[in-house]
Amino acid sequence: MRVIAGSARSLPLKTPEGTGTRPTTDRIKETLFNMLQTYIPDCVFLDLFCGSGAIGIEALSRGARRAYFVENDRRVIRYVRENLAFTKLEDRAVVLQWDALSVSPQIREDFVDVIFLDPPYGKGLERQALDALKDRPFVTQDTLIVIEALREEDFSWAEQAGFSVTKEKKYKTNKHVFLRRDRSDENSDLSGQL
Repeated sequence: MRVIAGSARSLPLKTPEGTGTRPTTDRIKETLFNMLQTYIPDCVFLDLFCGSGAIGIEALSRGARRAYFVENDRRVIRYVRENLAFTKLEDRAVVLQWDALSVSPQIREDFVDVIFLDPPYGKGLERQALDALKDRPFVTQDTLIVIEALREEDFSWAEQAGFSVTKEKKYKTNKHVFLRRDRSDENSDLSGQL
């Protein structure tokens, strides 16, 4: 696994052995960041269930102003810190060993531009995470939320949770689901955007 583009381009990243984490493949990561390219420069990026930190590091490499990395596994957090040091991006990173579902009070930002979630598959953590995020002041109607999930995962519940699915990008076995908080103001419709 490596950084695809930006200041740390082509640098390899360490990942823990075993099946505890599922690193996003380089091809899928490149596709994702092609879709996010206009959102990343100077953004605040939140990488929940971050694993080795590859997605947040990619965002920093491509010009994010700050990235938060949230992971509750102490062993995996060590890889995040090592990868940030190796890529020389730690000065713009905040690493939190914390439960992703209760970390919200630790985020000291008025606004987060992009939130990426890659929870363990098949445990319903996507919905729990959105429930935890929906009333946080840093999650606005302009915050773009991206969830990596199994391809067959159903997100029909998102509207009841206060979010709208604006796009889905499907791959062979998984997908990226793009969401925003529902807008009450019809004049602020972003239906043509991610």
